Amino acid sequence: MVVTAATIPTVSEIMDSSKAQKLQLKLQTLGPFFRITVSSLETEKELGRAEGFIKIWFGAGKILHLDNIRLNRETMGMEKSIFGIGLFVGAVAIRYGYDCGCKTVELLAINDSDLYHSKLVRFYTRMGFRAVHEVTGGSMQDLAHLLVWGGNGTRMDANIEQLLLKWGRKFKPGSSSER
Repeated sequence: MVVTAATIPTVSEIMDSSKAQKLQLKLQTLGPFFRITVSSLETEKELGRAEGFIKIWFGAGKILHLDNIRLNRETMGMEKSIFGIGLFVGAVAIRYGYDCGCKTVELLAINDSDLYHSKLVRFYTRMGFRAVHEVTGGSMQDLAHLLVWGGNGTRMDANIEQLLLKWGRKFKPGSSSER
């Protein structure tokens, strides 16, 4: 597939698509750091946020580091899937990384509980991420991961362009997310 501006969703298209779902997304940046918040257009309450930064890694170039994605408990009772809301937040983060010249995105599917952890890993795998390391705290290699991520879980990476191509049509005008 040839990558063109028409195949990769713009931030505006993602934002417009979220409004069709009665969600308001906001991207804030300060140097390499970013925060994306999602609020209900109906209640104006914040439903969740994503935070991270752009890092430069020798040999790998710029990497989008997704430090955390948190969705409030209020989202559990909504008709929308929490993973659907997470998709909008993640899409803005991924597009921001793309605009900053990142090729890769990294995250940790935190292991707070076995059930939720397995759901997170399945969700991110379905999104297009791949597991690269299990952080258990049992090895010296884990020490660096524990310092960066602050917990155990599955370290996952994805190619930013491939994510945008895979999920981009959801955010294009006339897509199923607007119906």
